[in-house]
Amino acid sequence: MRIFNQSPPSETETKKRILQAAQRLFARSGYDGTTTRDLAAAAGVAEGTLFRHFDNKKAILIEVATEGWVELLTDLLTELSEMGSYKAVAQVMRRRMLNIRENSDMMRVCFLEAQFHPDLRDRIQLEVIGKMSEVAEAFFETAMEKGIYRQMNPKIVAQVFLGMFAVAGFSQNTIMEPNASPQQMQEMAEGLADIFLNGVLIKDE
Repeated sequence: MRIFNQSPPSETETKKRILQAAQRLFARSGYDGTTTRDLAAAAGVAEGTLFRHFDNKKAILIEVATEGWVELLTDLLTELSEMGSYKAVAQVMRRRMLNIRENSDMMRVCFLEAQFHPDLRDRIQLEVIGKMSEVAEAFFETAMEKGIYRQMNPKIVAQVFLGMFAVAGFSQNTIMEPNASPQQMQEMAEGLADIFLNGVLIKDE
């Protein structure tokens, strides 16, 4: 029987394995509780290989979290652009919440570690959230021009919407029970959308 040796993984594949391992470990043990030896073992590479791809452990954290935020907000804005109605915010929020559940490791790293690392928070703010906010702002400005949303500062509306999305991101461990049912998630999504679209004050007749 002839045995074929598998070709070694490419540099791109190795880097991807390191980032995936880092996401899992940072989410479960935290950045400070994870060593580069842990990362190397989880990725199945030598510790020296880590430093061929990244300058240090902080560089790995920054890439994991930055890529995670790009993925999260790109998905959100893609759904916004495909939304059948400017009022269908609840549908977008529910899908985002389901996606959050499926990607809980990434969410923990994106939301939690950024609070403890100012350099990471600044990079995410500059390279990701700032750019995504501009896209969301244009989306809501168009809705105002069409007379669907009332006239106000679209930048503020975009920031409130993205902030609402962040609340949904934390909802799995704070606002809602971790094992919330699809019906509970739907109710949460509809509640957030209702507050966003209609506010909380009773309208004067």
